Amino acid sequence: MSEALGKEFTLPLGPMHVALEEPMYFKVTVEGERVRHVEITSGHVHRGMEALATKRNLFQNIVLTERVCSLCSNSHPLTYCMAIENLAGIEVPRRAQYLRVLADEIKRVASHLFNVAILAHIIGYKSLFMHVMEVREIMQDVKETVYGNRMDLAANTLGGVKNDVDAQLFGYITRSLQRLEGHMQEIIDIYASNPMLCSRTVGVGVLPKDEAIRYGLVGPVARGSGLAVDVRRDAPYGIYPELSFNVITETGGDVHSRAMVRLREVNESISLIRQIAANLPEGKLTAPLPVIPAGQGCARTEAPRGELFYFIRTDESDIPTRLKWRVPSYMNWDALEVMMKDCAVADVSLIVNSIDPCVSCTER
Repeated sequence: MSEALGKEFTLPLGPMHVALEEPMYFKVTVEGERVRHVEITSGHVHRGMEALATKRNLFQNIVLTERVCSLCSNSHPLTYCMAIENLAGIEVPRRAQYLRVLADEIKRVASHLFNVAILAHIIGYKSLFMHVMEVREIMQDVKETVYGNRMDLAANTLGGVKNDVDAQLFGYITRSLQRLEGHMQEIIDIYASNPMLCSRTVGVGVLPKDEAIRYGLVGPVARGSGLAVDVRRDAPYGIYPELSFNVITETGGDVHSRAMVRLREVNESISLIRQIAANLPEGKLTAPLPVIPAGQGCARTEAPRGELFYFIRTDESDIPTRLKWRVPSYMNWDALEVMMKDCAVADVSLIVNSIDPCVSCTER
């Protein structure tokens, strides 16, 4: 730690640090225990995945895109498939559209619960961390039972979905949702009112609404600052226009607000899954695939962390000439400079976790 100006010091955090969940580098200027300036450096985990995509055919890239990120692993192949379908004019069967949303909302529940559990872990509330992770296991068991895997579901394919979900599996999902709901209100009440938790999160890492707009933020981070943005409503895709759900917002703009948005969105996802179970139509799982023409296509979805955008360019072969994606963490990353301004050094990792960053997505 070297002296900079007067009482200010430069404190390096990362790329590998016990307080950070992933390799990130922050050059933090501190005065006593207060952060006065943050310089963020990324680029430590470049995997060259966009280049790898131009060495694989369109079907092989479904497997590749699902491995961009674990918590958003269903959103990436879904958006990738939608980009190709938009390019080729492929109409996905309605049953497949319902099953796609089912997989996406199941993943959203598990992702949000993981993030709020890590929040409890960072502040030292170990019993709450273990409790939320135990509740999350209900959805992990659903993923393993329905799709055969706890993380990468392999649910999507070009033109539809790979596997059907029958009445017996929907019965299991419904029973699991009942168990999950039995815990959610208790968890929400704890995060909303527990003195220990609130003292560490309320008023910490504040991001005003105008700054959220200026930085172009997305997902729960934007909604925690009162900015009601959600691709599922603003640019509807699949069968979301046929489903009823609320865009959850909080106005505090702090760590606590972002956590409460995620917890309340879990209840919205439970409602969406129930609507799917009640209204699932009969029909095919995939559409006939034409020869994919030369051209360009794109698609947007609402991943657990926010808007996910895919662009693809093809020639007349089955290997894309370009595949590019913009992930929500890329948009939310720079706003940490605002959130960390004048925060306590002890709150740095807490604020970083509140944007639910994914280095794997951002540094692909």
